[in-house]
Amino acid sequence: MTLEYTGRLDDGTVFDTSKQSVAEEAGLAEAQPDREYTPLTVDVGAGQVIEGMEEGLVGLEAGETDTLTIPPEEAYGQPSDEHVEEFETDELRELLGGQLPEEGAYLEAQDGSQGEVVHVDEEVVRADFNPPLAGETLTFDVEILEVN
Repeated sequence: MTLEYTGRLDDGTVFDTSKQSVAEEAGLAEAQPDREYTPLTVDVGAGQVIEGMEEGLVGLEAGETDTLTIPPEEAYGQPSDEHVEEFETDELRELLGGQLPEEGAYLEAQDGSQGEVVHVDEEVVRADFNPPLAGETLTFDVEILEVN
């Protein structure tokens, strides 16, 4: 299935889209200059997109449009303390070649996930590796271009 989509948060903020014009309007194109905004092709049932989107796409035909509202439980889940990692300040400083990150900076884990530094003191550094959209209800406007 190939579709165009625009994803919004409850407050109307566009966080993702397949459309270049929407991306430019929302400031996403500027934030990710290397990204190409093109229709998304998904194999429904293969787990390539979040659960709520996958369920919402089932049965849609080419030419149809729909709005999918997806609760956190079917998207990125609720934020959890389990995803907040704690590092010893001295060890982290060594790992980073003598530098210490400031609050608001991001650390990258070995699996490529990003964690926002939320606390720094002499003893510990805490980084939050919860998905940025954890806890959010997501709304996707979708337009089905092709069903194969």
